[in-house]
Amino acid sequence: MNKIKVLLVDDHTLFREGVKRLLTDYEDLQVVGEATNGQEAVQMVGQLHPDVVLMDVGMPEMSGAEATYRIRTTYPETQVIMLTVSEREEDLFASVKAGARGYLLKNTHTGELVEAIRRVHAGEAMIAPPMAVRLLEEFGTLTRQSSPEPQPSELTERETEVLRLVAQGLGNKEIADRLDLSEHTVKTHLRHILEKLHLRSRAHAAAYAVQSGLIKGVDRMD
Repeated sequence: MNKIKVLLVDDHTLFREGVKRLLTDYEDLQVVGEATNGQEAVQMVGQLHPDVVLMDVGMPEMSGAEATYRIRTTYPETQVIMLTVSEREEDLFASVKAGARGYLLKNTHTGELVEAIRRVHAGEAMIAPPMAVRLLEEFGTLTRQSSPEPQPSELTERETEVLRLVAQGLGNKEIADRLDLSEHTVKTHLRHILEKLHLRSRAHAAAYAVQSGLIKGVDRMD
């Protein structure tokens, strides 16, 4: 029997050890490695070629969404499941946009986690029920906006750059570093974007950017 190779990515050692012990009880699963941040995860995927990565969202060095994008871009055969405490819409949307095939909360039962690993490995997607509802609501809102006003062309060039990076899952600090700006300036641009597009949250701004095609052709790789 070919085992499903799993890579654990979380900056909390005790959590990684706990998940590893739980997964060893299943004959069809094999934990092949552990990483403490997103940057390590990208490197280890290249070395170990896991089938599924269990990825935390908030980590030092590189966020889970950024790491997921890099993994899915470079190693498309590797699937990613976000395993996190975050119930924020921004994190959910950024993860899905980055290519994650699953989004589970850390209070998920072991059986549900194992089933998610198996199903994602088989090509399906698994989203925690409360998060799935939020995801559907986000896209439902966009669908009802048959002609969003105002148009993205009303944004300045810098605001458009910020919006593109928001839609790709980057946080304010990452955007600031990418554009050589201060975090305060990034926050100001984001506030102006929300005001001009009449959007109520960062998640809605990201969804709007996808819907309007603003992120097509944008390269996030350094």
